[in-house]
Amino acid sequence: MDQRANPVRRQRCAIYTRKSSEEGLEQEFNSLHAQREACEAYIASQRSEGWVLVRDQYDDGGI
Repeated sequence: MDQRANPVRRQRCAIYTRKSSEEGLEQEFNSLHAQREACEAYIASQRSEGWVLVRDQYDDGGI
């Protein structure tokens, strides 16, 4: 099949991480980091579908 016939459309993906409280944010590796890593891995797994990670970070570390 000719790949040019159905080009993959690029899909920009942003990651928004959230933690409901500030507890634990001082740790070297916290849940915001874990969420980001999981999302980055999933986006990377979808690269063949045109998914591209937006490098801007959107983190909500609690109120």
